[in-house]
Amino acid sequence: MKKIINKIYLNQAEIYKTLLFICSVVVIVYMFPVAGKFKYDFQKGKPWQYDNLYSPFDFAIKKTDEAISEEKQNIEKSSKLYFEYKKEIYKKVISDFKNNFELLSTNNTYGYYERKRLPEVEELGLLVINELYKKGFLDTSSEGVLKNNTRPVILRKGNEIREVNSSNFMISKDLFSFLDQNLEDIKYENTKKDVLYILSGILKSNVFYDHKLTQKSLDDLMSNISYTSGLVTYKELIILKGDIVEGRKYSVLSSLEGEYSSQVLSSYNYYLVIGGYSILVAFALLMLVVFLYKYRREIYEDNSKLTFILFNVIFIIFLQTIVLKYQIKYIYVLPVSILPIILKTFFDARLALFVHIITIMVMGFIVPNSFEFIYLQIIAGIVAVMSVDNLYKRANLFSSVALITLSYMLSYFAFSIIQERDILHIKTMYFAMFAVNGVMSFLSLFFIWIYEKIFGLISDITLLELSHTNSPLLRELNEKAPGTFQHSMQVANLAESVANEIGANALMVRTGALYHDIGKMVDPLFFTENQTMIANPHNELSPEESAKIIIDHVLIGIELAKKNSIPDRIIDFIRTHHGTNLVYYFYNEQKKIDDGPVDEELFRYKGPIPFSKETAILMVCDSVEAASKSLKQPDMVSIKALIDKIVAKFVDEEQLINSPLTLREINIMKKVLLSKLKNIYHLRIEYPE
Repeated sequence: MKKIINKIYLNQAEIYKTLLFICSVVVIVYMFPVAGKFKYDFQKGKPWQYDNLYSPFDFAIKKTDEAISEEKQNIEKSSKLYFEYKKEIYKKVISDFKNNFELLSTNNTYGYYERKRLPEVEELGLLVINELYKKGFLDTSSEGVLKNNTRPVILRKGNEIREVNSSNFMISKDLFSFLDQNLEDIKYENTKKDVLYILSGILKSNVFYDHKLTQKSLDDLMSNISYTSGLVTYKELIILKGDIVEGRKYSVLSSLEGEYSSQVLSSYNYYLVIGGYSILVAFALLMLVVFLYKYRREIYEDNSKLTFILFNVIFIIFLQTIVLKYQIKYIYVLPVSILPIILKTFFDARLALFVHIITIMVMGFIVPNSFEFIYLQIIAGIVAVMSVDNLYKRANLFSSVALITLSYMLSYFAFSIIQERDILHIKTMYFAMFAVNGVMSFLSLFFIWIYEKIFGLISDITLLELSHTNSPLLRELNEKAPGTFQHSMQVANLAESVANEIGANALMVRTGALYHDIGKMVDPLFFTENQTMIANPHNELSPEESAKIIIDHVLIGIELAKKNSIPDRIIDFIRTHHGTNLVYYFYNEQKKIDDGPVDEELFRYKGPIPFSKETAILMVCDSVEAASKSLKQPDMVSIKALIDKIVAKFVDEEQLINSPLTLREINIMKKVLLSKLKNIYHLRIEYPE
């Protein structure tokens, strides 16, 4: 049992990777919709590349969504609008008019002849009312229904239903002119005004829009729509090899594909489908793991980074399955291109593109029109990888997102004109979706910030913020140890130049160089670059005590960096910039004092040695810059000899053995350092006093 526990402990990293791989496969397969899968891939407007296809069973030919939508629109345009005529309102108006007119007849202001004509006026008023309600007085709230109407209008009077001309209805804005025109026969102005006053107070709308009946009639018509346009029988020829997939053939193939997708799987078939998905997903993820093992070993060995990559793959697939499940028509709204943007920010372009392609291949199992989807997403991913650079410059991200969106639009436009063969039938909604996709791509900045906090990664944006010399920690270093600050600046410039030449992360190594000696600000006078007095504080200490102060600046620097929330990637530069080198000066001084052997460990830095190109560059540049200050005559020969000596010493003592620097890159580094130091120490002409 103890052996098993020991073996598990020794292999815990590999066990974690295995469990992570299995869990990733299980989660992805679990998210996949499990149904019958059509084994042919076809596209509208392209030739059928398989053998002659015969129907494997009887099935109905389903109408396309576009055809059904068009049919519904036609039905809605031709459906009838129902209005209700309320007779009781007409009766109430007649009664109110007679009562009000009876009161009017007692008006003492009328003259004899005017009073004598009142019965005629009353009859005229009743005729006007009859004429008005014969037309139908339309309710104000119902007027909007008839605006620009081309649909048949049905008027219901009790049990009687008939089609009418809606333009005959009286509407409120025409009422006054109607009354004025029909009452023009009243000769006496006072009487006319009084009649108009009575009518304006009692006339009410009697025709109302019947929404319920209209909707019921429309629903009845909609329910009679047929969602099929024919039947394909068993062994009937569907399409010949080489035929163009279009028209009825496309409809039949789409219907057959839908039949496969809707088939209810038996328990046996269900597990077969799950097994097939598991093999495909596992094989795709295995290729990703093998790629990391062969070409990005440092990422493969880091379980945190491996988890980060697989998490992003699963997260993007999860979002896509959500869209497919609830709103499949918005399949291109999801900004899948943020995956390569994020991965390139933290790693490199080759890894970002490889992971993106693997992810899109896995998603291709479940999306409709998989070839079109895969093509569009891979092209967008390639554009993202090639265009996204220096994210700390906001204009770069804007231009990259614009290029990604344009690549989507152009690719979709090309597919559409191939399939539809007509520009007028291109679905403009997709261009709006691609625009939304582009806007949502800016979420990559938010995810980058989140991932930095969760996974301890570091982006160029953070590096740029840290490398600003006005940051709190660097400002404190400048105040407390100005000599060390100037040394750090010189080392940062040298290291950045070397990194640019050999293809390392220049911003990373520059930032690391600025912070590598922050531990010296605690006891700055014990370091020569900060000593402005003739007296040297080391003269009062033993070599062993002096060596301890020198060595401890690394540990103090690590503590200060952690206290100020400096990322681990930068702290690595503090840890490794002296590797496991000896503090030779004080070691030799101790040897002069002791008669016996001296314990080297007391005079040796604790390490670790550099494990990346960037940390190795810093170690060499730091030593070369510091040693160059001791040259009495810094000419080309002496500088070159110094650089060769320091690099050879690091190689002989295996300080660079864990870094991926090649001999070619080391030679390039030596040349760059020679060129830069030559410019720093170049001789100036003497100016006359």
